[in-house]
Amino acid sequence: MGDALEITQLASVGAAALVTEMAKNTWDSVRDAVAQFFRRGGEGTAEQELRLIDAARQRLVESTESERGPVEERLRNDLMIQLAAFLQKHPDAAAELQELADRVQRADGASDVRMSAHNNTNSQVVIAGGAISASGGFHYRTPEAGR
Repeated sequence: MGDALEITQLASVGAAALVTEMAKNTWDSVRDAVAQFFRRGGEGTAEQELRLIDAARQRLVESTESERGPVEERLRNDLMIQLAAFLQKHPDAAAELQELADRVQRADGASDVRMSAHNNTNSQVVIAGGAISASGGFHYRTPEAGR
């Protein structure tokens, strides 16, 4: 895993999984796995990285319901940068991060799916519980166009 795009994609997936778990009561077990991941850089590195993770979680937990969305987005971006930087220094940790993200996603299932659509006048929203693809693309018409 040396490709910067692959590192960024994996870091983004990992960050999204961590932010999802931060507000849950299962966070302690996920945090233990995150600590193990960061130990690949040494104990001192793990402590530094975990301080950042703990501070991020504290910001999320202390945010009000109205602040939650923007705080989550900011944390995903911050964690993506943190994870990408770590993976650039320790590319051998990529499989472990992928496994952690997969484990979180499996445990999360589709029971906690949230979706927001804003300012989507004259458009349609597609919601899928998993991967979705189509050859040739998707073609939609507004309800008025079908009459």
